[in-house]
Order: sequence, then structure tokens, then C-alpha cells
Amino acid sequence: MHVNLKVISGLVSVLFITACVSVPNGPSTMALPGTNKTFDQFRYDDSSCRGFAHEQIGGTSANQAAGDSFVKSAVTGTVIGAAVGAAGGGDAGAGAAAGLFVGSIMGAEAANVSAYSAQHRYDNAYIQCMYAKGHRVPVTGHIEQQPANRTPPSRYIPPPPPPGYTPPPPPR
Repeated sequence: MHVNLKVISGLVSVLFITACVSVPNGPSTMALPGTNKTFDQFRYDDSSCRGFAHEQIGGTSANQAAGDSFVKSAVTGTVIGAAVGAAGGGDAGAGAAAGLFVGSIMGAEAANVSAYSAQHRYDNAYIQCMYAKGHRVPVTGHIEQQPANRTPPSRYIPPPPPPGYTPPPPPR
């Protein structure tokens, strides 16, 4: 089987360009200064919490995690493709090209998952830090406000006995 390496290299180039995930290198959530906090204190705490969050995800950015994951998948695909091509009695170069192509496709998805996972962990650490320092951070969930004049719950009334039930006689 003859593989046109120019076509494969063109497709891989397109994959490399489209697989570059652009994720922010900071929090993707907003925090606001806490009550009685100055803006300078907020800026100092923001910088401190960014450093804390960066440490919590292993010192890499979401973009670095995506790039590393993509490269590992592409290299693995190339090696496996070359081995399969050589073992099958075919051309190891064609197998490597096909492996690079498949590995790049899989790497693009792995890169997205790695980037968004790293960003999610970063955001969680950042929010926890900012909250601990007394700043306002987003919360999820539904919080209900109870009415001020709420009446206490009524007393429990058990259901009636089943038909044909006779109560036991009272003790003597």
C-alpha cells in the first residue's frame, strides 16, 4: 500500500494547528474584594492565590498540560504505527505516518481533556484560597430564602388503621 506522505504531513499540520487549545493561564472565574478589604489587599491576595493554585496543579498551566498530552499521544501513535508497519512486512515509514495521523487525532482529544481538567482543578484551588482570605467568590447551587413569618410545621397525624383492624385490649 502506497501512502502519500505529503497528504499525511498536511493533515498532521492541520491537526497540530487545530489541536492547540487556548485556555487561560489564570482563573476562569471572577472573585471580588471581600467586605472591608482594600483593592490593594485584594490584588495581593489574588496574586498569592494564583501562585497557590498553580502549585496545586503541579506547577504547569492548562496549556502546558494540553501540549504534553498531545505530543505523547502523537509520539506513541508513530511508534506503534512503525512497529505494526514493519511487523506486517510492509513499509515502516508508511506505518509511522499512519500512526502519527491516528495518534494526532487521539492526541487532540486528550489535549482538550487535559487542558480542561487542569483548568478546573486550578479554578477550584483559586476559589478556595480567595474564600479563605475573606473575598467574595462565585457559588453554585440554589439557596432558598425562608419567609420571615413562617409557621411551624404541623403535628404529625398517623394514618388511620387498615379496615378490619381491632385494637388490642387496654392493659389492666
